[in-house]
Amino acid sequence: MSSGAPNSLPATKPNGGSAPKPAKVTLHLGHLPSKKDIKGPWPRTPTRVDPNNPPWPAYRGYHEYSFAHATMGVRLPTILGKAIDDVTRTLNEQSSEEKIVDLVQCIERMDVLMQNLSGNEKLRPIIDDGEADVALWNKEIAKYFQGKDFMNAPWLFAEAYKYRRLREAFTVSKFWGDYDVFYRQKCDTFSRSSDAVFELSMRFAEPFAQSTKAPEAKLEAERLMFLELTQVCLWGNSTDLSLLINMTEDQIKSLQSTGGDHLAATEKNILGNHLGQLWEAVKDLRDKTGGRIDFILDNAGFELYCDCVYADFLIQSGLAKQIRFHGKRYPWFVSDVTRKDWEWLFNTMVYGHLFPKATEQERESLRRLGLRWKQYERDGKWVYEQHPYWCTGYTFWELHSEAPDLFLHLSRSDLVYFKGDLNHRKLTYDCAAPASTPFDIAIGPMASAAGAPKVCSLRTIKSDVVVGLESDDTAERLDKEEPGWKISGKYAVVLLSEGRPGEKVRFA
Repeated sequence: MSSGAPNSLPATKPNGGSAPKPAKVTLHLGHLPSKKDIKGPWPRTPTRVDPNNPPWPAYRGYHEYSFAHATMGVRLPTILGKAIDDVTRTLNEQSSEEKIVDLVQCIERMDVLMQNLSGNEKLRPIIDDGEADVALWNKEIAKYFQGKDFMNAPWLFAEAYKYRRLREAFTVSKFWGDYDVFYRQKCDTFSRSSDAVFELSMRFAEPFAQSTKAPEAKLEAERLMFLELTQVCLWGNSTDLSLLINMTEDQIKSLQSTGGDHLAATEKNILGNHLGQLWEAVKDLRDKTGGRIDFILDNAGFELYCDCVYADFLIQSGLAKQIRFHGKRYPWFVSDVTRKDWEWLFNTMVYGHLFPKATEQERESLRRLGLRWKQYERDGKWVYEQHPYWCTGYTFWELHSEAPDLFLHLSRSDLVYFKGDLNHRKLTYDCAAPASTPFDIAIGPMASAAGAPKVCSLRTIKSDVVVGLESDDTAERLDKEEPGWKISGKYAVVLLSEGRPGEKVRFA
């Protein structure tokens, strides 16, 4: 008896003829989802995860439906054009022939970058200009982006690469290595933020009086203040110069409104809202005698000012004993904080005359605030830092492997705030994960690696990636009702990961 399947046919007929063709097999697909109901599962499991192959599909410049396309094709050339205008203005102010010739060569390198960007040319290695991140950049280009161009490399990497090339245009010069093409814009925008600046300085210039309330009432007052200032810190991100460089003063004032009624109205736009869990985490930190909180900074000017108002409250209330602020080593994504921006803010608050229409009382409130913050620095309660990794094309999924010293440093923090849209994109690998993907899953090793700290992302939504929502329904509804909702800055998330801070960190 044949050992084959019941319906199997012999290889040949008994008379030696060839076997007949088997009957056509019909597949019954009723148990599969319909084609119109396909959704990407989480977690996606590609054969590997790397900068050119994220956990979910990457956004790339040639995706015409995405914000990546508008950025690579329109926004970045516009930003670069404004940068060239800024340098030309500086050139016209020079008198030394040697400096003029040197700066002309910087402009010529910027023009080449504009041609590369507009012509969608291939990504070349970074010239060794003495910066600490050259090896990281060229390792990533060599391993993952050989032959890639501005439009087919993942948007996150291509955009960061453009800013690194812009930096290179100056670092190979003789006199202009520290030049910030965005400095004038950052200072000017803060100077047009007077209403919101003084609204906060008048409220917080004086240290908080020690409350005589009962412990329960005192704790509730602190909770409400914490929630309000967390929102101030969140929505301070609205003035992102890479998006809003042509705004009028009235539009800026509207975005920067920090009144209580305004904040209550905007909380409904926090789509992924872990504010309650965040308060419990910070309160628990104080109950354990306080500790260290880190801010991975985003924008200079008004957003940095809001970050500092928030950090001031955390120190005064005892919710933190030390706060470390992490900025960029050089000009980055138009308005990101550099050490120069950090020092300029404090010194203009104490000594400057940036707001000619301010009253004497308003000026004094700003001066007192600035003096207290400078004292925090002298006392070591506030520390400003800048690691080369923050200005690379890598996401934070690779932080523990590509910058183990920085990961170990952050692992010693009790809570790490990542501010703004770019930091959120780097946390989540900037890829097309479903909106319902839990934050812990979306940030990968920053939640799961041994030693990972508690991470909180404070982000107003200004690009395609959205995670941490309770379901995909909200995102699908907004896609239909408000097609531009992912880039409008109208919506936000406050997402918290528990991390694995109690585990020992090991590196290969």
